[in-house]
Parts: sequence; C-alpha cells; structure tokens
Amino acid sequence: MNRFFHDGYRDTIQSGYNAVRNYDLQLSRGLGKVDEQIRRLRTELDTADAVVIGAGAGLSTSAGFVYSGERFELWFHDFARKYGFGDMYGGGFADFGSDEVFWAYWARYIYINRYMDAPKPVYNDLLNLVEDKDFFVITTNVDHQFQRAGFDKSRLFYTQGDFGLFQSTNPSIRETFDNESWVMKAMEAQGYVRDDSGIFREPENGKVLMSIPSDLVPTCPVDGSKVVMNLRSDDSFVENEGWRRASEAYSDYLYEHRNLHVLYLELGVGSNTPVIIKYPFWQMTASNPKAVYACINYGEAYSIRQIEKQSICIDGDIGIVLKKMRGEE
Repeated sequence: MNRFFHDGYRDTIQSGYNAVRNYDLQLSRGLGKVDEQIRRLRTELDTADAVVIGAGAGLSTSAGFVYSGERFELWFHDFARKYGFGDMYGGGFADFGSDEVFWAYWARYIYINRYMDAPKPVYNDLLNLVEDKDFFVITTNVDHQFQRAGFDKSRLFYTQGDFGLFQSTNPSIRETFDNESWVMKAMEAQGYVRDDSGIFREPENGKVLMSIPSDLVPTCPVDGSKVVMNLRSDDSFVENEGWRRASEAYSDYLYEHRNLHVLYLELGVGSNTPVIIKYPFWQMTASNPKAVYACINYGEAYSIRQIEKQSICIDGDIGIVLKKMRGEE
C-alpha cells in the first residue's frame, strides 16, 4: 500500500474503488457456520496487532436508534398526524411551512439522535471488546455514539458530519458551530421538561408545541446567515479543522500498521455507500496476507472470492454477536 497523502477519506476511497474495478466481485458469505465464525473473530480480535473498525448505520440500528415505530411515535406523533409522514427520515423532507416549525422538528430529531444515549449498550459492549487493543474507528454515522460510550476522540473519524454541528449557508464560512445549547433551549421552548435523570419528557398534560419562537431560529454567529446541519450531502459540506485532523490521523494509522496483522472489522455497513469503508477494507485486506476482513451485518454479511480465506462474514444482529463474543449469550 502506498503512503496516503494525509487525506484518509479520499485516498482510501480512491484506492478501494480502483482495486474493486479489477476484482472478479463474486461474493462469498464466508467459510463455516455462524458460531464457528464468531469464535474465529474472537481469536482474531485477541491476536491482532491492530483493529480498524468501520461502522455504518447498522451498528446504530442494533443499538436501538430506529427511525420508525414506537420511538418515532413517542417523539413525533403530533408531527406525524399533522403532516402525514410515518418515520423520522420522511419528516426530513416534509414541507413545514415556516422556519419556526422546521427547527422545532429538527430540535427533537437532533436531541434524541445525538444527545441521548443509545437505548441498547451495543457501543459500550464494542468498547469493552477493543479498549485494550490498538484500534482506530472510521464511521459514516453522525450520532456521536462512539464518544458517548467512552471511545477516545483521537481514535475516531466521523466522515459524514455530526448531528451536533451547524454550518452556515454562506459558502465562504468554512466553520462549524456546536448546537447543544440551542437544542436544549428549543426543547424547553416546545414545552418539554427534564425528568430526575435530566432527560426531556413530555409534560404530564401531554401538551407540547410544534414550533419555536422566531428569535430562537438558529443563525450563523459569524454573519447572521441561515444554517443547516453539518451533514455530507453535496460539495457544500464543511470539513472543519477537526475533520481534517481526523482524516490525517486515519491515514497515518493505516500507513503505520500496513504490514502488520490487522483486523478490519466492518459493522453494519450497507450497500448504499460501499466506497467509504467496504471497498477500502477489501483492498487493504487483499494487499496484506496477514490481514483479516470481518463483516457483521444483518442480511448483508459478505466478502469477495479474492479474500475469502481472509474473511469472516457473520449474518446477524451486531449487538447479539458482540455479546456472544463476550460470552454473554
């Protein structure tokens, strides 16, 4: 593997994409039964010189961050009835008619998906398994759950943004702005009250507002322009100083461990954006005979024939698999 040029994000994407274009791409579901592969993964985790964790949406789903069902109904039943959408994702495209209503919806969305702990301890279980290892995490998730579980910030690279950050719509302002204080004020303005543990709940009368005061609509602190979430959707995404440092740290980590026994542990990465984690993990495994690629994913656990003997593919719920690895199931 050639030395990356300090941009772990783009350089690994390009390397992975270039390699996959030359692969046969016959898929493999792994060798051996599920329990055998779980035991093998535990052995690889114990013996690896380094662990590179690549996490996608499936990890947070396993941790209970679902965007529909009871969780959606608890926090958005009023919006759902008035605007006719059936999950949080759909609400992100609704026409709310005003900034005051739009940001009331997003305050709730950000609060429960960024400032609340995951309903299930999947991230904590993962940390328990790797905290004594030499590891690094790259993730497309934007919910901050790695840090909330206690992962060292210097070992994390959030590639696609953070629900906890705003950015200006003015393209000349290449900064991001923390939104925690604003979120808490916007929740209170809707009528939510904190319980004894500090978590916002609906008041006893069940009455909350679906709007915030006009003077609470968030704006850029630099020039007063409108703001949007710091989420990668197009070229306007702001890669701030922290993002650039993390990208460089990821590049450095991969280079320093390139010839060692590395476990590339992919958790919940689907087929929508395979270029960020999946393809680079395949390429780096193929280029290092000491490396092992492991994929845990519910319904989408697979590798390619070129690295079949170096691969562990476990089709199942990530949280359950991690508990089995810890001897709890």
